Amino acid sequence: MVAIRVSLPVPLRRGFDYEYERPLAPGVRVRVPWGRRVLTGFVIEVPADPVPGVARRAILEVIDDEPLLSAAQLQLLYFAADYYHHPLGEVLFAALPAGLKRGRGVAAPQVYVLTPEGQAAADTRFARAKRQAALWQAIKAAGVMTEAALKALGPGFGPAMRALLAQGLVERRDPERESPRALSPSAVTLRPDQQAACKAVAEAYGRFAAFLVFGVTGSGKTEVYLELLAQVLAAGGQALVLVPEIGLTPQIVARLSARLGTFIGVLHSGCTATERARVWSAAAAGHIRVVVGTRSAVFVPLKHPALIIVDEEHDASFKQQEGFRYHARDLAVWRAKQLGIPIVLGSATPSLESYRHACQGRYRLLTLPDRGPHSALPAVRLIDLGREPLRAGLSVSLIEALRGCLSRGEQALLFLNRRGYAPVLFCPECRWHAPCDRCDARLTVHLGRQRLRCHHCGREQPVPQACPQCGHLRLLHVGEGTERIEEALRRILPGARIARVDRDTTASRLSFETLLQKVHGREIDVLIGTQMLAKGHDFPHVTLVGVIAADQGLHGSDFRADEQLFAQIVQVAGRAGRAAKPGEVLIQTYHPAHPLWEPLTRLDYGAFAEMALKDRRDTLFPPYAYCALLRAEARDPESATRFLEAARELAKGPPDVALGCVLPAVLARRAGYHRAQLLATSLNRAALQGWLKVWLPRLAKTPLASRVRWSLDVDPYSLF
Repeated sequence: MVAIRVSLPVPLRRGFDYEYERPLAPGVRVRVPWGRRVLTGFVIEVPADPVPGVARRAILEVIDDEPLLSAAQLQLLYFAADYYHHPLGEVLFAALPAGLKRGRGVAAPQVYVLTPEGQAAADTRFARAKRQAALWQAIKAAGVMTEAALKALGPGFGPAMRALLAQGLVERRDPERESPRALSPSAVTLRPDQQAACKAVAEAYGRFAAFLVFGVTGSGKTEVYLELLAQVLAAGGQALVLVPEIGLTPQIVARLSARLGTFIGVLHSGCTATERARVWSAAAAGHIRVVVGTRSAVFVPLKHPALIIVDEEHDASFKQQEGFRYHARDLAVWRAKQLGIPIVLGSATPSLESYRHACQGRYRLLTLPDRGPHSALPAVRLIDLGREPLRAGLSVSLIEALRGCLSRGEQALLFLNRRGYAPVLFCPECRWHAPCDRCDARLTVHLGRQRLRCHHCGREQPVPQACPQCGHLRLLHVGEGTERIEEALRRILPGARIARVDRDTTASRLSFETLLQKVHGREIDVLIGTQMLAKGHDFPHVTLVGVIAADQGLHGSDFRADEQLFAQIVQVAGRAGRAAKPGEVLIQTYHPAHPLWEPLTRLDYGAFAEMALKDRRDTLFPPYAYCALLRAEARDPESATRFLEAARELAKGPPDVALGCVLPAVLARRAGYHRAQLLATSLNRAALQGWLKVWLPRLAKTPLASRVRWSLDVDPYSLF
């Protein structure tokens, strides 16, 4: 019998030795006894020095004939576990779609294509079936539609697809049987700056190079991506495209399919477990040429990797905030270097880390400085709320601008990153406000559903009819959320067609994709939305953008607060004036003299980056220092703090590493747990990593380590 070391999905930082009749290759899945349970694990090695004096149990079953994880994938995952100091077993299984964590494999993904009758159908056939019409048009444009893309459209489209199948207009097929259509010629003639960007990346095919495509909003970054992907497919390669949000996936998939004439694999949390497993397996076999996905897609296997693209690379969604806390953009860069292929990072507001890398020459900077001859950047103007009265959160200037916009037959977008009706329910008699009993936060009023909801832990309760503290009957709704702004606009603009876009509406009333179709069909005059609308969407008829509560991020406690606010407003401002008509952006603020507004009103990212990088250098925050944040939480208020104090004592006098004080989190109590944190900082990444490898094993042995929930976040995106 041979000793086999297996990594299991348990929170322990080591492998476990079992035995089998013959050696097994790393990356093979096996089933093994674990206490009274049976777990699936990965073979990681045949150890030359198995743990002595321990009776090894036998492997119960070998699932794979060939390794499910290739040597390159294992190398990536070993690096990720080591760098982020997370148990290897949990990392290996975090990289797998749920359908492969226990199963033997899956069949190829199914796709939907039009039959000859469907190709010949006329628009008039769907006059009374709008969802069927939308599906038919989408499949006709793209050539194929995946199950994931269908699911992303929303629950109402499942019956529509079944109707098209029943009518014989659509049929299911395996993508392997689909011969790729010819590449469609681009409908857009690339500008010289776009051509230069494509040429620079094309010259790097076959070797590692990192490019930062820094293009203003509407400058045509997606057209650059499409041209690069067409080149990769023409050469027989595969590409991975990472996007930050599920909402961006359907539209980018449609554009890629129409241009590239190939089946696009989609990977995100909106896909079923079976669909994700099918796409993962088909990509590993080389059947899928382009994979589009959110953060977790960074781990998808590619048989012929040639290019990685990370769109909106600055976005916080690429950082996993729970469990295995990796950053998909950073792992994508490491993976591109490992594979020897180029990677393209794109953004109108790059992260300060990426921008500094470009300034230092570690990344090559490719700029797209304008929108081309038929479109200009919008004019940005501040509205001083200290001088203008408000009407339900809207200034007189913004209301007049909305009326003018609608009178010209144009569309407007209002941005407020706060859903619900009002953030506070308040009693004017006794000063009571509705608190969450599990968090140090107030409950948000959702008036349409007559519910109070905590946006941190999800706790809900009915809106009380009277103050529970003094019985006062006239409770006040303080502040504005998107629901209240929608209500106010329906009074102020009675003839306008208004739509609200946030997680409350897109999940229940209309799918996001259907709503976007209404916007493009000019069936909506005013959009009110949260950050779901802030990036990546092309609304050619939107000429006015209003930012309602811009001050929310001005005085944030996090070191990235200014960077996030700048990026958010620039991104939402970029929705205005993307076609021939000029755009205007109005920003409501009580602090018009704040230094952030000067570069923002000029949409001057370079000036902002210079100012922000100076602040980071002075305060020794990334990208000038490297951080690791130790978090702890417990039911009682003292245990988390005591654990972190003990951790700090274990780390006294570390060379090249500075430890802060033990501090409560900004939201000190969440979901019934009291939270605290300890920040470690170093000017040298290797010194911090080496110190963590010594410190963490000591930390795990402290008495309190098993009594609190604790985690380490390397390169934390935020401190909270």
